[in-house]
Order: sequence, then C-alpha cells, then structure tokens
Amino acid sequence: MKKSIAKNYIYNLTYQLLTIVLPLITTPYLSRVLGAEPIGIYGYTSSIVTYFILFGSLGIAMYGQREIAYLQNDKKQRTKVFWEIIIVRAFFLIISMMLFYFIFGIQGEYTLYYRILLLQIIAAVFDISWLFQGIEEFDKTVIRNMIVKALSLVLIFTLVKQVGDLWKYFLIYVGAELIGNFSLWFYLPKYLEKIEIKTLKLKKHIKPAILLFIPQIAVQIYTVLDKTMIGVMTNNMAEVGYYEQAQKIVRAMTMVVTALGTVMSSRIASEYAKGKKEEISKCLQQSFHFAWFLGIPMMLGLIAITKGFVPWFFGEEFKPVVGILIATSPIILAIGLNNITGIQYLIQTGNEKLFTKSVVIGAIINVIFNLILIPLTGAIGAAIASVLAETTILIVQLSYLKDKMNLLEILKISWKCWISGIIMFVGVFLIDNFLEKTAVNTLIEIVIGGIIYIIMLFLLKYEFLHNIIQQVKNTIKAKITLGKEN
Repeated sequence: MKKSIAKNYIYNLTYQLLTIVLPLITTPYLSRVLGAEPIGIYGYTSSIVTYFILFGSLGIAMYGQREIAYLQNDKKQRTKVFWEIIIVRAFFLIISMMLFYFIFGIQGEYTLYYRILLLQIIAAVFDISWLFQGIEEFDKTVIRNMIVKALSLVLIFTLVKQVGDLWKYFLIYVGAELIGNFSLWFYLPKYLEKIEIKTLKLKKHIKPAILLFIPQIAVQIYTVLDKTMIGVMTNNMAEVGYYEQAQKIVRAMTMVVTALGTVMSSRIASEYAKGKKEEISKCLQQSFHFAWFLGIPMMLGLIAITKGFVPWFFGEEFKPVVGILIATSPIILAIGLNNITGIQYLIQTGNEKLFTKSVVIGAIINVIFNLILIPLTGAIGAAIASVLAETTILIVQLSYLKDKMNLLEILKISWKCWISGIIMFVGVFLIDNFLEKTAVNTLIEIVIGGIIYIIMLFLLKYEFLHNIIQQVKNTIKAKITLGKEN
C-alpha cells in the first residue's frame, strides 16, 4: 500500500525540527561550560572517526535504502536483500573498527576520546534505519531518534559540568547513538520473515554499493575534511571549535530544507521501479518548490540575524562564528537543491556514475580552495570553500539533467520566493541593527521576518503556499469528519 508522503514528511520534519531545538538548548550551555578549544577537539576527533565509518559502511546505507524501496511489496525478497546487505556492512565495519583502534586507540594526545569513539563504529554496525526509510516507515526512526535525543539532553545537563567532563560529552553522544540504532532491531519481525542462510548471496551487493561509496567519500571531503584541515593547517583547536559551532546551526537548518528529500527518495525509487515517469516528475516539482520556499528565507534570514544572534547564543568567546555563519549560509539553499538533483533523482534512477562525477568535481574544488583560503582566513576560508563546492555540484548536476528537466521552469518557480525573501531580509536586517543582542529580540526578528515573507507570498499569489494551506485544511476536515463518525 502506498504510504502518505505528507504523513512521512511530517514525521521526518518533526525529527529535523528536534535537531534544531536541541542545539538551541545544549549549544549555549556547552559553549560556556566547555569553551572553544574542547569543542574543537570534539569536532576534530569526530571528523577522524567519520572516515572510518564511511570506509567501513561503503555506500551501503544509501544503496540499501534504494534496494529496499524497489522491493516494498515483496517481503521475501526484501528479507533476503536486508540480510545480505547487513552482513556485508558488518564485515567491513569490523575491519574498519580494528584499523581505527590500532592507528588511534593505543597511544596519542586524544587516545581517550578515540577509544570512546570506537562505540560510534559499533553503532554503525547496528544502524538499520535505511530499511525503514526504504519501506517508507519513517515513524519508527523518528520516534526512536526523539527518545534518544531527549535522553541525551538530560544527560548533558546532568553530567557535563566543566571542561574536564569533555569525555562524558563524547560518551553521551556515541552511547545514545548506539542505543538508538540497536532499538530498531526490535521492529524487524514485523517487516521480515525467516530465510535460509544458504540462499544469501553477498558478493552481488559489493560492486553497486562501492559505486555509491565513491561519491560519499567525495561528499565527506567537504563536510568533514574541513574540520580536519582547519585543525592541521592552523594548529588551533579553537578555530575548529568556531567552525564546529557554526556548522551545527547550518546543518540543522539544512536538515529542514532536505527533510522532504528523505521521504521523496524512497517514493521516487519505488515509482522508478514501476516505470511511472509522470509520478517522478510530480515528486521532483514538489521538491523544487519546497527547497525554494524554505531555502531562500532560511539563508537570507540567517545572514540578517547573525550579528545579534551569536553573542547571546554562543557567548562572547565565540564572536568569530558571525563571519563563518554569514559565509556558510548560501550552502543551505545549494544543498537543498542538489539534494533533489543528486540524491532524489540521479541516485534513485540508477545514475550513480553521473552523481559520482559531480561530487568528485565538488570535492576537488573544496580541497583546492581549502588549501588556498584556510591559511589566509582560517575557518571562514573553509566555509567559503564548502559553498563553492556545493554550488559547483549543483551546476554540474543540472548540466546532466538539462535534457530531462526544464531548467528554466525550475528557476522561474523561485522568483516569488526571491522577492519575498529579499524584502524580508531588508526588514529584519534593519530591525537587528536597532535592537539589543538578546534572545527575545532575536525571536522577535524571526517572527517578524516570517510574517513579512508569508504576507509577500500571499500578495504575489504563490500557488505552492496556497496548496499547502489547502492540504492542511483538508487534513483537519478529514479528522473532524472521522471524529464525528466515531
């Protein structure tokens, strides 16, 4: 049975909103309790373990979600593919874990933190969220993540009290991830059936998974390598700390813009397997509307409020975050758009090679500009390099799709959002210059900005907004009618 895109989006968006709310609560606290250098140590060491998880996982999570989506209505084949993929993934992750321990876990300045981070690799072994994403059962992963993150929040405020508690922060972070991943296994009996081990064929998954592994390496270069390069090239963990804090805000906002993409990827893969090109086109159009609708005001709004936001949120020690946030903000829109062209379309329709080429080009751009800009401007240089990389990827992917998508139409649907967003930006920027730098005033600016943006879209008769409002009305009416009948 076809799952509701709206329902799955709400589940996924709920989780993404949670990822915004929790940093709003914990980041100011951790910034003041730990300081820039310890947070930099966390960002640097966690970037190292990410490489080992990446290499151990191959491209299996993304590949697994797609393969499961192809088999949504075939429980027997779904079971077979699941166990084949999970065994291959576990084998390579165990090898990766052993290498990580022998390289970083025996001796060195950050040995304690690296040993704790071993748990994160173990957590990756038990990660089966790709299964539930593939069958479009997003409520399972969302509810699990909400519980785990709430628990983490309580533990951070309870146990992390001073700089010396940095190891506790590490343990809370990776321990929660391990428990959360393991909890999903209790749902398996409902979605899988018994199968004979001798029927499993493992080798056939390695090559296609590697095809998706290559672009993921490239993606990690400009999402994780930035922190590694800042640490190595500046030898300043505080600089890594500034970058880490800025990225928390940008990542949280990006997750909201790409929330629909996680839902649409499984739907597009399923429709592609059925040969329904028109349905795929409708999904992509909806995704583009959504990315423009949220990406533009989030990008411009962040630039407008940053000077007033950073001092009270992070503390005076983190003032350099202002420049980093302003430099990074365009990445919100860039990632929102290339998530559609790359993850939603190229990957789900079997065009991994084109996707790989685009992100490899982006990775090369990122490394080159990191080498040039980090020595000159530190973390701001890394932020600029990341924006250039994501923009390059988007341009390259659009060039691949010029014969399959109406690129002019994609740009045309955004003009009302741009006009509304620019007017909103001017208003909020002017207000920010007059108000004191407090949490209440930042909230006021966000509310005023949102009101200006929505009013402008109404005046410009933006159809997508009207469709959203109509869907909400229909949902409410349906619930009221159902309630009366019961």
